[in-house]
Parts: sequence; structure tokens; C-alpha cells
Amino acid sequence: MSEPDLSFLDPAGRQPAPTGHAPGTPTPRATPPSTGAEGLVAELRAYQAELESQNKVLRYSQTVAESAYERFETLFASVPLALMVVDDHDMVVQANSMAHRSFQPTERDRPLTALMPFVCPQDAARVREAFTQAQDLGHSEVKEVVFLISDAARITGDLHIAHIEAPQTSGPPLSQFLCAVIDQGPLLAERQALQHSAETLQQRNEQIRASEKRLEAVINSALDAIICVDQHQRITVFNPTAAALFQCSASDALGSTLDRFLPDAAQALAFAQLTTQALLGEMTALTASGKELAVEVSVSFERHAESVGGGETTTVFARDLTGRKKAEAHRNELEAQLRESHKMQAVGTMAGGIAHDFNNILGAILGNVELAKADCATHAPGSPVLESLLEIDKAGRRARDLVRQILTFSRNEPPQRSAVSLAEVVHDTERLLRVTLPPAIELHMQLQAGLPPVLADATQVEQALLNLCTNAVHAIGTERGSIHVEAATVQPDQRLTERLGLAPIDYVALTVRDTGPGMDAATLERIFEPFFTTKPVGQGTGLGLAVVHGVMRTHEGGVDVQSTPGQGSRFTLYFPVATDATAGTPSSAAADAPAHPAPQPQPPATEAAASAPVHTASPNATPAKKHHVMYVDDDQALVFLVQRLLRRRGYEVSGYTDPHEATAALRAAPQAYDLLVTDYNMPGFCGVDLVREARLIRPDLPVALASGYVTAEIEQAALAEGAQALIHKPNDVEELCATVQRLIVGHDPA
Repeated sequence: MSEPDLSFLDPAGRQPAPTGHAPGTPTPRATPPSTGAEGLVAELRAYQAELESQNKVLRYSQTVAESAYERFETLFASVPLALMVVDDHDMVVQANSMAHRSFQPTERDRPLTALMPFVCPQDAARVREAFTQAQDLGHSEVKEVVFLISDAARITGDLHIAHIEAPQTSGPPLSQFLCAVIDQGPLLAERQALQHSAETLQQRNEQIRASEKRLEAVINSALDAIICVDQHQRITVFNPTAAALFQCSASDALGSTLDRFLPDAAQALAFAQLTTQALLGEMTALTASGKELAVEVSVSFERHAESVGGGETTTVFARDLTGRKKAEAHRNELEAQLRESHKMQAVGTMAGGIAHDFNNILGAILGNVELAKADCATHAPGSPVLESLLEIDKAGRRARDLVRQILTFSRNEPPQRSAVSLAEVVHDTERLLRVTLPPAIELHMQLQAGLPPVLADATQVEQALLNLCTNAVHAIGTERGSIHVEAATVQPDQRLTERLGLAPIDYVALTVRDTGPGMDAATLERIFEPFFTTKPVGQGTGLGLAVVHGVMRTHEGGVDVQSTPGQGSRFTLYFPVATDATAGTPSSAAADAPAHPAPQPQPPATEAAASAPVHTASPNATPAKKHHVMYVDDDQALVFLVQRLLRRRGYEVSGYTDPHEATAALRAAPQAYDLLVTDYNMPGFCGVDLVREARLIRPDLPVALASGYVTAEIEQAALAEGAQALIHKPNDVEELCATVQRLIVGHDPA
């Protein structure tokens, strides 16, 4: 390279001494004055080389700046965020493609020339404040700004603002803002989904907590004992019923093993593989103190998933059977009493049915004995014939008394009850007992002072007391002993009223206890059965206690028995106390019976013969006028007896065994008869029906009804149809004759 000609720079051929040099230019080297142009050339060459080096550096810097600018432009254009450069006047100086796609998705959308028109009016104030803040602080951000793209499209995003200064070739730099819009739509959707999930989870948790509370309430209020145990049979749940049943607090029971309270259930669970649930049945449980209980056990098995901790839980349900067993025992007791009552009722009905026919037989026997005794009046008092007749009469009367005891037991109609002083009845019975008691047996009376009157039939009460004392005498036998009779006012408890079927009212308890050998359980179950007796053959009928049972049943009371072998027996009779409403009522049967001017029937008791008035002057007296008596009975023996008996008294008697024949004879000659006596129970025709027919044929005809089994229903029906008397078979001959004469004389026109 040829050196350039630089002489034009120094026309005088010399270079002036430098007074200084411009910055950035090479410093000229001092050349001696002697060099001249050569020095200047060298200096210029050095200066040129320096300039070339600086140009090279400038070109490199320009290349680097251009590369950085290109990278910035590339980054600005390719960033997945909407980036915009906005000036102080809200004009968009520059925007990347993401900003155009976000704010101008279609060609019909408005151009992205300004940012604020896209901001929702509700968020405009926040955005302006953010720009002011960015200008002061250099940066700012606004959360969840809504940008309205079109009527149907919008963007919700966070606006990030950074303040920048753009340099100018001349003048101060321009203030601009770099805006980045981060679309929060997907994040908001996820956030909303998370919020919804959180709300749903919270609701489920609340539901679970509510279910747990309900389950806890159910468990705590359950009537069964509920115990939950883990796979090691350790108690984790112990409800209040279990605490009460096993007499152990929950705090003490938790952590204990199941065999502490249910050893049988624990053993069954240890050897049995349960899948869901099972009924283990009745088992024996133990309380905390070791007391045994009868329980019914069922179990439920549950296996937990690993997500809830894994493991197994077995729920044990224990139901207390103590009350059920007591109820079953009580029910069995009541059923036994009901069966016993039905049996007694059946026996009573049977006894009442056979009493009628048996009384007919006894009536014929006793009547004929009376006739035979009258025929043997001429014999000596000690003659064998008269002695035999007396023995027959004695045996017949014993049989009659036996039948009356049966009827007393079996009769269903209420007794003639009135307000009776039980103390007086007991004292009257005491006088009779002290005469008949053996010397080795003592009788003790202990009656409460001021005993209220009871609603009872005095005769039947005396009979029941006599039967109890007589049984006590027979039980003691020839040994020394004592009989205690006590009376006091009581009010039975609920268990006693249920067991004896008593009403919840006040009672007077009449107790008879003895020092005899007592009775075992088998005997106690049968003591009230008719004809059941522990006495030797021929020494008892077995009707004494049956009569007592029948008396107490008709008195709306009860009889309680307590006896232990070797310790005697105790019988307690409960009589209802007479109230003001019942004190003046003699009996319900009498109150229900219609008023009738006819005389009342003769009493069927043993004292009837002694108390019945005798209206005839003598047994052999003959009426001045022969009256005609019609006697109707299906028993031929009784018809024959009555005919013989009344004919000896001077009556004309027509006997019939067929009630239809009797009706025809009465219809044929209604005025021929002065009295009609008919039996009640006849095959195919009731005595009440015959009374009704006779009253239709002849209303003024005296009518009497005879029966060996007179009940309140029979009496009421007979009186309602016009019967004027009831004749109880077998009564004494004198009673029958007196009744016949009373009815005939009472209706005799003379």
C-alpha cells in the first residue's frame, strides 16, 4: 500500500506544535523538528490505525446491539403473553402477536390502538391508578381485570405494568409503559373448580359430621347395649345402655377386652370367621361386679379400607332378657291360672249339670224314706226296720249336703251380698270351732280393731272359714298344734293384684294359718281341684277348698296360699271393703230381679228345713176340700213319690212325665187344677216354657218351678213368666207340702 500524500495538510512544510487533542483521537507523537513531514505521516498512520481499531469495535458493538434488538423483538413477539407498549396518552406503540390475538381475535373487532377502551368500566379506575403507581414506582399490577373484547367475548386477566424510557436522537427520552396481560381464564376455571371441590368437600365433611352425630345419638339412645371392638377385641365404643346394663362407666370400659362383659361372645368371635352379621343367640353376660345376666347377642362385622386406616371393627349388640324372662314367667303364671280357672269352670259346669239329676234321685230316696218312716210309726223305736230307715235317711242327707257343696262351688250367680261385719262372722264361727276342736289344737284369734264392713254373704263366708279351719285340723291330725285366724285391712300391691286378679281397691284380709306339715309344690298346684284330697279314702270329699275358691270367686275377691313342707300352711282370703254405694245393696241378683208379689223361694241351705214355716196342723191333716195338683217331672220316681206324698195329705194329684201331655190336659180342663208344679230341666221342653203356656191357658193358676240346680238366671226367668215359688230339690218333705199348701191356700177363693 502506497503511502498517501498528506502534504496538503501542511503547506508550509511544517507541523504546528499541538496544543491539545480531541478525545477519542490518537495522541500525536512528539517528533523532533528535524523530521518534518515524515513525522507527520507516521503520526497520521498511527492515528489511522487507531481509528480502524475503534471502527472495528463500533461495528462489533453495532452488530451486538442489532443482535440483541433482534432477540428482543423475537422474544417480544414470541412471548405467550399479551405484551403492549403504551405511551402516556394510552396509545399502543407496539403490541405482539399474542396481544393482537387476544384483543383482536377477528377482523371485525376494533383495532388495538389504545388499551383503556378495552377495560371494563368497573375496573377502569383501578387500571388508571395502576399506571400512576407504575410511573412513580416503576412497576405495578392489577388483579383480575375484565377486558371487553366484544359483546360476547371478554378476557379476565392480571395486568402487569412496567415504566420504561425510550431514548431519542434529540431531546429527552419518552416515557412509556410495558404492559403484560396474563389471562386468568383457565386459572379462574381451575380456581372455581377447586373452590367448588372445596365447597363440596366441606359439605360432605359436614354431612359426615352430621351423620356421625346422628349415629352417635342413635347409639347413645338405643335400648340395646352397643359395644364396638377392634381386631384385638378391645372396646372402642360403649354406649350408655351398655354402661347401665353392665354397671360400668364408659371411661372404665373403653380399652377393655370384650370377654370382660361377654365371655361367650368373645369366644365365639375368636373361633368364627364373620363376613357381615350374625345372631349368636342367648348368652350369659357379666356386670362389672361379676353378676350374671341373660342377654341376646348379635354382631355386625366391618372391614375398613387402607385409606381410613385399615383394620376391622365388630359391633356387638346385647339385649337384656331379664325383663322378657320375667314377663314370660309372669305370662306363664297367668296362663296357668287361666287354665286352672277354665278347668274349675268346666268342672263347675259339669257339677251343675249332674246335680239336677242327682237331686232327683236324692229327692226320691228321702221322700220315700219319710213315707216309710210314717208307715213304721207303729213299730218300736228300736226296731231294725226303723233303724235301717234312719240310716238311709242319714246317708241321703249326707249326699244332699255333698251336692249342695258342689253347687256352692259351681254356681255362677252372685251370692246374696251385703255389708257384713267380718268380725261378727269370725266370732260366730269361733264359738262353733271351739266346741269341735280337739284338745291338742289351740285356736288363736287376732282381729284388727275397727275393721270396715265387707261386701259378702255371711253364710258363705262362714262356710269358707269353717272349711279352712277344718282342713287345718285334719292337717295337724293327732299332733299338738295351733290355728291362727287373723283379719286386717290391706291394699294389695300390683304384683298380688295381677296374680290373683284383684281390683285396685281396699280389702279385708282374713288369714288362716296352721302349724301342720305343710304342702309341697305339686300339692299346691291341685289343692283347689274338686275331689282332690290328700286324706285317706273315706275321710274327705275333696270339695272343701274348691268351695272356698268358688266363694271367693263369686265375692270378687281372691285366695292366696303359702305353704312350705314342715312349716305349715297359710291361706289368705281377700274380701272387698263395702263402700257407701254398695253398703245398702244386698246383691246384684236381687237388684236385677223384677218385683213380684209372690213369695220368695225357699232357701236351699241346710237351715231351710229348720227355718221353713209349717202351715199344716199335722202331717196327716186332710184339707177340707180336695185340691187338684198337677205335677210334671221327667223322673218317674219323683212323680210317683210326689203323688203318694200329696195324696196322703189329702190332695188330688195328676202326675206327668211328658210336658206336652201335661199341657194338653191343662188346655182340656183349665179349671180342674188348683196348682201346677213343674220341673225346670226336661228333655225337649223347659219348665219355664211350660209355665208360660200354663199362664196363657189360665192366668190365675198358681205355678211353682222345681229344680235341683237353681241359678239366678233360672230364678229370674221363672219369676218373669209368673212362677210364684221355686222349690229346691231335694228339700224336706215338709217343705214341699208346706209350699204346696201355701200356694193353694193363698189362691183359694174361700
